[in-house]
Amino acid sequence: MVGYNTQNLDVIQSSYICNSCSLLLREPVQLIDCGHRMCQSCVSEQSGNKITCADCGEQTTQEKLLIDRGFKNDMQSLSIICSFCSWTGILKTYQSHLDQNHSNPTCDSCDQKFNSVNDLDRHKLFSCEKTTVVCPLKQCGCEEMVLRLRLAEHYISDQHQIVLAKFVRQMNSILSTNIGNHSLISCYQRTDIDANELEKISRTMNILSDDIKILADELERLAIERDQIHNKLQSFIQESTILKKSIEEQKTCIDGITLNEERTEQDLSSLEQNLNTMNLNSYDGTFIWKITNVEEKIVAARSRTQTSIYSSPFYSSPAGYKMCLRLYLNGDGNAQNTHISLFFVLMRGEYDAILTFPFCFKVIFCLYDQTDQQKHIIDSFRPDIRSNSFQRPRSDMNIASGIPKFAPLTIFQQENNPYVRNDIMFIKVIIDFDNTPKPILPYVFNLSPGLTTQIQQTMIRQQIEKREQEQQVLNSSTMNIETDQSITMKGIQEFRQ
Repeated sequence: MVGYNTQNLDVIQSSYICNSCSLLLREPVQLIDCGHRMCQSCVSEQSGNKITCADCGEQTTQEKLLIDRGFKNDMQSLSIICSFCSWTGILKTYQSHLDQNHSNPTCDSCDQKFNSVNDLDRHKLFSCEKTTVVCPLKQCGCEEMVLRLRLAEHYISDQHQIVLAKFVRQMNSILSTNIGNHSLISCYQRTDIDANELEKISRTMNILSDDIKILADELERLAIERDQIHNKLQSFIQESTILKKSIEEQKTCIDGITLNEERTEQDLSSLEQNLNTMNLNSYDGTFIWKITNVEEKIVAARSRTQTSIYSSPFYSSPAGYKMCLRLYLNGDGNAQNTHISLFFVLMRGEYDAILTFPFCFKVIFCLYDQTDQQKHIIDSFRPDIRSNSFQRPRSDMNIASGIPKFAPLTIFQQENNPYVRNDIMFIKVIIDFDNTPKPILPYVFNLSPGLTTQIQQTMIRQQIEKREQEQQVLNSSTMNIETDQSITMKGIQEFRQ
């Protein structure tokens, strides 16, 4: 146990305060040799037969301790203010108040709970690391308030060391002035310095000695740590230098790889684009345009969100004219809302400088019937060589020209529309370099697109030759009939004569 803690402790007469726990005396015990008093529990804290007075330092044997009941009775009427609340009363009833109203107090520093106020006071006085305490060397001039757990750090702080050094210099000055080169005991024998003062100085010097030892140990530890850190730092600097060099080399390598990857990606992208262009584009003057999502495109054309669509480019030859188609699914101009309009567009190409302009070849369009009926819609036109649409392109593409009323919109509104199946339609265009006879066109578009261009051209020539032969036979038969008719008429005339 320790003494009583109160709010008005600082105004109570000092003779009622225990110099060991600095609280109001609880069960006061008087040390006969020096006359000072301590709490009975504070006396019990000291082991051995001799008890050292916390006030003057004089030692008293256990036999010379007096339980001072008279002094205790005098204290019972002391005015008290509770350390936990605003209660006021006298010491005689203070313990009852604490037991009744503060039986399970909590430390306001660390939030730990206790079974009694006395346990809490003892905890704060000796063990709570989060309690703020005054520096033990307050009597030497250091009045810093620090957390108990920070005391060791405080001892080696600049502020504490400055106060400590100042006090040591003062003590050396006092000792040099009063006792010269003699011991503290001889000084006591030859001067009027009070023995109690010398004892205080001795205790202070002991505290300083312990403090200096702590400081020396701490400095030694810090020196060892400094050397270790220095060695680690040097090792780290060497490793970081090597690592930095390695990182720079790797970065250079990675930059080179990244650059190569970018170039490779560009080459692959260009190659892929060229391959796609080669796969999609036609280089023989014919092109089949597959149009998907037809219904969606018709709706967009009717709402004028997108009135027309363009096909991919196609070419008359690998070094020939560059062309494309433009389709208005809801018609253009006076054909709007009645027909689909199909136009031919001459585009600027890489070889225009060596090609012949104006473009003058017949253009043939075909909208495929996707059923076995093969009732394709076929139409054609010859370019107006005076039109700018067929001159050498000066921009990306010339003005479109073609057939505004290519096919009536009503055919797309029919049930089982043969020209749009699975929301897909096919349009074929042929640049007619050979002036293919018009009667042969249905045969041309009925040929399977799966056949190679060379085979298709061979079959077309054969069909043309066959038609010509048939026409020659027909013409010969007609001439024979006409000759026979002429002979017959001549015979009849002669007979009549």
